[in-house]
Amino acid sequence: MSIRTPFSMRLNEAERQVLEERAGAMPLAAYIKSVVLAEDAPRYRKRRTPPIAEQQLLAEVLARLGQSRTANNLNQIAKHLNQGTLVVDEELEADLKAALADVAWMRVTLMRALGVSS
Repeated sequence: MSIRTPFSMRLNEAERQVLEERAGAMPLAAYIKSVVLAEDAPRYRKRRTPPIAEQQLLAEVLARLGQSRTANNLNQIAKHLNQGTLVVDEELEADLKAALADVAWMRVTLMRALGVSS
């Protein structure tokens, strides 16, 4: 004997009226089950699983994010900029250029993995 679990569905008045009219003398729940569980009931596509190449690109971006302190470094730079204590020296300039390159690479790689043209 299988356990029956309840299923709830919200309908507005017009939707319920249409279903009741279509069900005729048949109980509404029985009618809904007969339509939904029918062999010729519409089937929707399964979710598309990304191809291996796309998964590899996404993994590369996640790995780079995990290894990088870019987000933290940019946050610290913004903090000093807002406080008026930012001193731009050669090291900071190099860090900013590296961060920009990382962000640009991530953007291009994510767009490619998602199949979006730039």
